Amino acid sequence: MTSSQQNNPQEDLSPRGPRPQLFLWPLQAMPLARAVTLLYVLLILYGCLSPFDFNIQIGVPVFAWWQAPFPQFIGVFELSMNVLGYIPLGFLCVFALYPRYQDFVALLMAIFFSALLAASIESLQTWIPTRIPSQSDWIANTLGAFIGALLAIPLGPKLLSGSAILQGFDSWFGADWLACALFLLFPFAQIYPQNSWLGLGAWGFMGETQIDWGTMVMNHTMQEILITTLAWLAFGLLLSLSIRPSHSKWSKWKLLITLLLVSTVIKTFFTALQFNFSMSLSWLTAGAFWGMVIGSILLYYFLDIRRSCILYMSFIAILILLIVVNYLPENPYFNLALRVWRQGGLVHFNELMQWFSWLWLSAAFFYLFRQYRKLN
Repeated sequence: MTSSQQNNPQEDLSPRGPRPQLFLWPLQAMPLARAVTLLYVLLILYGCLSPFDFNIQIGVPVFAWWQAPFPQFIGVFELSMNVLGYIPLGFLCVFALYPRYQDFVALLMAIFFSALLAASIESLQTWIPTRIPSQSDWIANTLGAFIGALLAIPLGPKLLSGSAILQGFDSWFGADWLACALFLLFPFAQIYPQNSWLGLGAWGFMGETQIDWGTMVMNHTMQEILITTLAWLAFGLLLSLSIRPSHSKWSKWKLLITLLLVSTVIKTFFTALQFNFSMSLSWLTAGAFWGMVIGSILLYYFLDIRRSCILYMSFIAILILLIVVNYLPENPYFNLALRVWRQGGLVHFNELMQWFSWLWLSAAFFYLFRQYRKLN
């Protein structure tokens, strides 16, 4: 064995030359976890303090909510939302504290931070006329953080340090973090209720030029098949550009189908919260189902063409999608479903998700432009 081989024991030499090894991510703090935790805290502040119309002269002590009697009636919806909203925070806090604080200490610190944040929000809500702070909300928030931290504590060092996660991202996406972000955030861009499944980009820029159902040859089911097929083909091709070219067409297709299935699960869950549990699958119509099927078949056959062709096809398909979702008439059944939309409990969250869907689409255009610059 040569001295170079002794100094590099992980290098695999073969008759064909050295074979590259995957980068071994160290078991240390994960800055991404801390950034995501901070971002989630900002989302909580926005959702709980919006519209930020503080009135300090309201004449109520800042800690009046703590001294007030316990509410006699607590709605199941409000209680579940307060618990569910803080589960990700407790979970992320354990990741953000690793490796300095672990196990029981990390659990206590995650609960303490979440409880302090919830108490601060309840106190600030005292000065917002449209908010009603209470002990029950604070207890539910703290309970949610406790559940989230408890779920993260048993995870091993490879997960808490992000080593396994980053190595998985590196094997699929490389160092392209924008592509990875688009891939991971795609399911959440579909949360806001849409006229047709996956039909992002309904900005209403066509205005009064929208055609009428009376002049349409196709019915609303055919229209939804068209929009869903076009949308999934466009976004699937776009996201396939983010995957390393070394992966086979079958591997790329399986990963994209998994993303689509995850998107349907997340959409079902939030539809149950936004409307009610009996309507959790109301979005999964015949048009949405067959649109996903046809789009997935077309996506499989287009994945092995040249990357430049995929880039142009994705860009053109998204432009056509924008025209279609804004020009074709709105689905009448969708408008009927909006009448039972639970806007009161999630009004600020729904506004945030609408902006999120628009920002995701804008980031997708920026990613396509960046890929175009690389190819040219």
